[in-house]
Amino acid sequence: MRPGRPLLLSAWPGLAEALEDHGLAPVSACPDPAAGPPYAASYVAAASLAAAAQAPAAPLIIAVGEAAPLAAAVGAAQRAARRPPSGYVIADGLMPQPGTPARADLRRAQNPALEPAPGDGGAPSGDGAPPSGYDTAPSSGYDAELPPGYDTEPLPATQDWPDAPCGYLYTRAHHAPCARLASLRGWPVKDATGAATPADLAEALLSLVEEM
Repeated sequence: MRPGRPLLLSAWPGLAEALEDHGLAPVSACPDPAAGPPYAASYVAAASLAAAAQAPAAPLIIAVGEAAPLAAAVGAAQRAARRPPSGYVIADGLMPQPGTPARADLRRAQNPALEPAPGDGGAPSGDGAPPSGYDTAPSSGYDAELPPGYDTEPLPATQDWPDAPCGYLYTRAHHAPCARLASLRGWPVKDATGAATPADLAEALLSLVEEM
């Protein structure tokens, strides 16, 4: 597929600049996923406002880490604003699914290995973490103590999704279970565990988009 203007819902450091080197002009929307409550609704609203400021037509939504399960809700907001997404890339995170599941429900269904250990109130370690070779944390990760209700609040309803081509990209092996589920859905999947620089990630991402 020919990608629309990328709308980055959180991202690894340097990815926006690397995509610019390929002639793309990403719109970055990186609100804190735990800034609520309501956490998910607050994130979707903030990301949608950031997108509206530049109004990308037919955006390619790239949702990383904690932003990943909210990709469908952000896409619905773009459709309502008459900017229907041209596609979705879910990266290093949980995939949206029908209904109003909580993040904890998605983890149990898609990747139980990411369940926090008993007594561990933090988000799954490395969810959205940068690939090896990076020395800064991504804006999408949330490894601090989770605020009350963050993991158990129902996410925005997902209906009639996906409404555009989708792909899954992962840079950490512990996201492989989600990648396998994405493959079962018929999505193209890109293993980017060898990526060590933003340029590597941009190449992997664009290669994936070509397959969508």
